[in-house]
Amino acid sequence: MILLSNSSPQQFLGFLLGSTHRRISNAFARALKPYDITPEQWSVLLMIVDREGINQKEVAAAAAKDQPTTARIVELLQKKGFITKSTSPSDRRAFLLYPTLEGQTLIESTIALEQQTIQAAVAGLSPEKIEELRVMLEQIYHNTGNSHQE
Repeated sequence: MILLSNSSPQQFLGFLLGSTHRRISNAFARALKPYDITPEQWSVLLMIVDREGINQKEVAAAAAKDQPTTARIVELLQKKGFITKSTSPSDRRAFLLYPTLEGQTLIESTIALEQQTIQAAVAGLSPEKIEELRVMLEQIYHNTGNSHQE
């Protein structure tokens, strides 16, 4: 094992990516607190609002979450009155997810909070640098998709 005398966790890309994600997520969580929804729940609700009738399996895949986590989030969103679910006519084992008016309104009321959180995070970066960052992060995401660590 190599210990670097003047090393800091921020020097390691994995640590920096994780820390940055947590800071952005925590800032967004603070902004969402009055709405009684977490960033994780919000992202699933956003997907359901954008793609009415999406099934739970598609939500899990699109959100890069496992089935049990997705099922838990869907149950919470349903209990809070943000979504409804119905059995798929083509597959009785699958549920189709629909936003309620309250869920749609919540997304409409909070989308600006997400955008403000991200704008604050990328302040000082040009649109070109932001696009470069997006491309790099997508590449890193793609590169790590075949690992069995999730």
